[in-house]
Amino acid sequence: MQVTIEGNELVIRIPMLETPTKSKSGKTMLVATSGGNVTSDATVNGKPITVGLNAYIAK
Repeated sequence: MQVTIEGNELVIRIPMLETPTKSKSGKTMLVATSGGNVTSDATVNGKPITVGLNAYIAK
């Protein structure tokens, strides 16, 4: 996952999964995930930004 600040926008780039995968609850199909909270190299006021991301399809 790549996190950058471009102008006034936080930009998150994350690869999609090759095939959607069932979520732990089974209610959605994950298409991209950070796998939990990830501390990035991007900073605000000198402090790193932490991102937790799940992109999914509702069943």
